[in-house]
Amino acid sequence: MPNTRASVFSLFNVRSFRFQWPADLFASWAFEMEVLILGWYVLVESESVFLLVVFGALQYVGSIVSPLFGVAGDRIGYRRLFLITRGIYAVLAILLALFAAFDVLTPAIVLVIAGISGMMKPSDIMMRFALIAHTLPAGQLISALGVSRVTSDSARIAGALAGVGVVASFGFDYAYIVVTLLYAISVWLVLGIDPMPVSEHSQQSKPTPYHDLVEAFKYVWKKPELLGAFCLAFLVNVLAYPLYLGLLPYVAKNIYEIGQAGLGVLGASYALGSLIGSLAVSTNRFTTGPARLMLVTCLIWFAIDLIFAQVTNISIGLVLLFAGGFSQSVCLTPLAGVMLHCAEPAFRGRVMGMRMLAIWGLPTGLMLSGPLIDQFGFAATATIYSVLGLILTLVIAMRWRELLWSRDAPANQTAQSR
Repeated sequence: MPNTRASVFSLFNVRSFRFQWPADLFASWAFEMEVLILGWYVLVESESVFLLVVFGALQYVGSIVSPLFGVAGDRIGYRRLFLITRGIYAVLAILLALFAAFDVLTPAIVLVIAGISGMMKPSDIMMRFALIAHTLPAGQLISALGVSRVTSDSARIAGALAGVGVVASFGFDYAYIVVTLLYAISVWLVLGIDPMPVSEHSQQSKPTPYHDLVEAFKYVWKKPELLGAFCLAFLVNVLAYPLYLGLLPYVAKNIYEIGQAGLGVLGASYALGSLIGSLAVSTNRFTTGPARLMLVTCLIWFAIDLIFAQVTNISIGLVLLFAGGFSQSVCLTPLAGVMLHCAEPAFRGRVMGMRMLAIWGLPTGLMLSGPLIDQFGFAATATIYSVLGLILTLVIAMRWRELLWSRDAPANQTAQSR
């Protein structure tokens, strides 16, 4: 593919993408800093793994209303929706900084604010992908998704290290000043996004929002390729992501017995693997189809989790976190491609909104893991999750074998060939 590099750089010839890319980057940095800073704060101040998993679950509670954000974006424009949501994130960050400055911050306040922002954050990725689908030609869709994933994955590295580094060096107050500035820069960059493609689309939307939601549910339910991909997305959110996105502070403190800086290194290792995975996918060098690739790498991901559950050596743990991040990216980037490729253009925004409902599996998995860890320990809980994940991935592959595993299935054709 000699034109791969050219096609990647050509994405930035589109004005909207040229502004969206850095806007998403700064927002992602702020997201990652907040998760680690606040997760560590809740764990240290409360000394409760239950409150830690509650905090983690609140980050994704808004996934249940993600289809509503899809409808809203189609109607008022994703540029305007980004301005509203990211502006609210900045205000909440300012509040946290003020509470900390006046020494009145408590885990309860953190959980309340996390719940407010958690109603919106799960939809941010969906809005990014929907905006990309509206502003870029269909032939550049997969390439753009890969570049978008590279942005968020690189932010996990920078955000994780910056978050713990700023807190360790300057304290909580100054860390949240940095978070606020990142959100403010993101909002400023969003102003440069061209609203016209989305506005034109919204003007064509005659039905009520309720009608749009009903149609989205029916469409995904009746299209087996979409339903199978959705089930796989839900599965990894319940059984794979909790080990990395919610329980990593517990692993750092109780398994590896390291401090907040060590937690940042663990998060960065996982994010680096995810970044390399996104780069690998963006090269289009995998010979298998997208649906087959997502199934195979999902099995590998759960196998890595199973090994990770037994390891108490941090050096080995870092390698496994890198491998898990790589597998995660190579699994979920093709999954998004499958759903966008198999959906009709008129349904793509709503389908991505439905896709984000799968994130609801993450708070479910986190909430279940808390009592299980208290009762049986981390190793046993992570083993149960991993074994169940392996079994259920095979069930999905067998249930939709002709539509997801067959080389000739539409889900295993590249989006470019469409």
